[in-house]
Amino acid sequence: MSLSVVLAGASGFLGTHLSRALTERGHDVTALVRRASDGPGEASWDPYAAEVPQALIDSADVVINLAGSPTLGNPHSKKWARELRESRVTTTRVLAEAIAAAPTPPAFLAGNGIAYYGDHGDAVLTEASDSRGHALLTDVTREWQAATLPAAEAGSRVCVLRTSPVMDRRSAPLKQQRLQFKAGLGGRMGDGSQYMPMSSLRDWIGSVAHLAEHPTASGPFNICLPEAPTNREFTRALAAALGRKAFFPVPASVLKVAAGEMAPELLGSVNARPAALIASGYTFLDEDVEALLTTALTG
Repeated sequence: MSLSVVLAGASGFLGTHLSRALTERGHDVTALVRRASDGPGEASWDPYAAEVPQALIDSADVVINLAGSPTLGNPHSKKWARELRESRVTTTRVLAEAIAAAPTPPAFLAGNGIAYYGDHGDAVLTEASDSRGHALLTDVTREWQAATLPAAEAGSRVCVLRTSPVMDRRSAPLKQQRLQFKAGLGGRMGDGSQYMPMSSLRDWIGSVAHLAEHPTASGPFNICLPEAPTNREFTRALAAALGRKAFFPVPASVLKVAAGEMAPELLGSVNARPAALIASGYTFLDEDVEALLTTALTG
């Protein structure tokens, strides 16, 4: 069945690929843009002025929000941290309120992050696990998720997309890591024992499309490999895939200073599993870190 999809954040790396994939699957995608619209595939909005094309939301089957300022930036900048938070929470809240105002609220697939859980060490984490600590991205993801509440209270089918880093040679973080490792400057971070959830681009797209198309899917969904590698395992796999050695570990003390508020994302351990996604019937194309890197580096 063809769906009418409204997509915020369609111009980003993930949004561009998702829009193309949904269109190829036979769905009608309208991108929300923060400028004058250019044709029937776009509609203007201004989330900071709470200006949303309500008629478009009213007629949609699914609304997807991937909007937000770049995660990569100056981790010592208060302006960067403020924009990181506000861009995600504001866009989500404005769309959730528009969905709640619709006569028949469409489904809401709300972007979010795997940082929701915080550092849990070796413990296996599913969507039922708690959120710990007050690292920047952990706090942001809590607020980000809470902003979906108006839609849920109005009866919308809400899926919270707890996205792990999406690995692809054309975008961060793998784009930079690939260059670093090819130059022979790669190495583990800290002692390398921390778990690093991640996803291939094709499984991220497949997961989101699957959730859009399945009318019974709702709640939080971890989008990540079925088993997260440790940083040490990822380092070895990437070095092997590139035919290099990983000789340059970065001490935790150096990362804590250099990475500032993002250091917990590099040194914290999130051993996440996509339990809800698997239970919903999604089948992964890349099931381990070696398969993921083969896809990511050659796709």
